[in-house]
Amino acid sequence: MSQSSLIEKLNWRYATKKMDPSKPVPQEKVDQIVEAIRMAPTSSGVQPFEVFVITNADVRAKIRPVAWDQAQITDCSHLLVFAAWDNYTADRIDSVTKQLTDERGELPLMQDYYAKLKSNYLPREAEVNYQHAARQAYIAFGFALAAAAELEVDSTPMEGFDPAQVDEILGLRERGLRSVLLLPLGTRQADADWLLPMKKVRKSKDALVTEIA
Repeated sequence: MSQSSLIEKLNWRYATKKMDPSKPVPQEKVDQIVEAIRMAPTSSGVQPFEVFVITNADVRAKIRPVAWDQAQITDCSHLLVFAAWDNYTADRIDSVTKQLTDERGELPLMQDYYAKLKSNYLPREAEVNYQHAARQAYIAFGFALAAAAELEVDSTPMEGFDPAQVDEILGLRERGLRSVLLLPLGTRQADADWLLPMKKVRKSKDALVTEIA
């Protein structure tokens, strides 16, 4: 059985360790990756996160020391920072229903749905809501990785950083946001990346998947 184009590209991708700063990612490819993020599904369609696309070299140089000094932060051409809402609020959920109403028209069932959503979310602890929002950012992050692979843009998914420090550098807390994930986008430096020649290793299907018929 031949592999699909997407599976071939997922085999092509790897967590790039050495990027070539002289080879920036074309902006049109970055735009497509960002659009894939925008189109990703989220719980109740709320999209409780924002994405920062950082090309500024000075800002990336400030982030690198608080991201385990990972060179991809400064060697990439575009650094994506996924930042989740720090809490759900009535205003934030109302902004979702307003957009839906503006674009779809008045739908009483939709209004009832989001009223119930507020009654479930708003009484919860802020940390519980942040963790829920962060999981939605992870879904979009997966779409970004797949889109980058499809476009043959190298990337490195990163949780290895100090979120509080990144929040401070980018002024996220003042905006009601907390950083969750980093995604450098760049071009692999094939002759200098120790990971590139290595075989991709994943669990077998039998080890990973249980089928219940």
